[in-house]
Amino acid sequence: MADIQDRIRNDIAAHDVVLYMKGTPVFPQCGFSATVVQILSHLGVPFKGHNVLEDDTLRQGIKEFSNWPTIPQLYVKGEFVGGCDIVREMFEEGELRDFLKEKGVTLAETA
Repeated sequence: MADIQDRIRNDIAAHDVVLYMKGTPVFPQCGFSATVVQILSHLGVPFKGHNVLEDDTLRQGIKEFSNWPTIPQLYVKGEFVGGCDIVREMFEEGELRDFLKEKGVTLAETA
């Protein structure tokens, strides 16, 4: 299990924004993952998506890594942000855009 933990650690270090999700950014396979993809896309956030449905080791490993039981899971600059409810709430409150900018994530400006 240490191998998967290292893989996750390296991945979130290599990418500013990482989403562990069910499905892919182009084809989310659950409503919660689709919601987070829509929010990130709306904000113009480039992100790396990982489909946990393709890899049971990753699916279990990410839950243990974050000590968070559900998927999707969003990481920004190596920091665990949360799942769908937290991301949606931050977006609705206008906090997500500010959080991303504070972390130095470049957003494609949207109307």
